[in-house]
Amino acid sequence: MAEKKKTIREPGVCIPWEEKVKDLPEISGDKDLLKQKWEDIDGLGYVYIWQCLLSF
Repeated sequence: MAEKKKTIREPGVCIPWEEKVKDLPEISGDKDLLKQKWEDIDGLGYVYIWQCLLSF
């Protein structure tokens, strides 16, 4: 049987910033501001997924 890769993510996170930043080109602006905005938007996606799950 193939081994499953176990991912450990904090509650409220779909794609952690550490994973997302690897897919982005080099950031020339305020990295902390971009990280904060990513975490805010990612958290909204997490809430949306849970809302859909619990509504149906």
